Amino acid sequence: MATILLLCASNVFMTFAWYGHLKFLHDKPLWVTVLISWGIAFFEYYLMVPANRLGYHSFAGYQLKIMQEVITLTVFVAFAWLVLGEKLRWNYAVSLLFIALAVFFAFGFNKPAPTG
Repeated sequence: MATILLLCASNVFMTFAWYGHLKFLHDKPLWVTVLISWGIAFFEYYLMVPANRLGYHSFAGYQLKIMQEVITLTVFVAFAWLVLGEKLRWNYAVSLLFIALAVFFAFGFNKPAPTG
């Protein structure tokens, strides 16, 4: 559970680092935006690295990456709706459904024993 919570928190920071400038810093020079984004991304790494280290005892590396991508997309959907004011169109929803199928295939069958 700690792995999932750390991944969620880290993705909130990364989403703001990558996309927050579209809403909040669009009038600033690009170099300022990059420096601020790097500063925000520091906190993402501060949470992501422990999440992966802790999670690797329970999940395979592939599973950690797939879990991280799903969390990233979930956080982004909320961010796009709440911060950017974008609606989820049908084709994006179908794309997310296919990603959900990928999660099923990654976690729904023989769980590989993590290495290490």
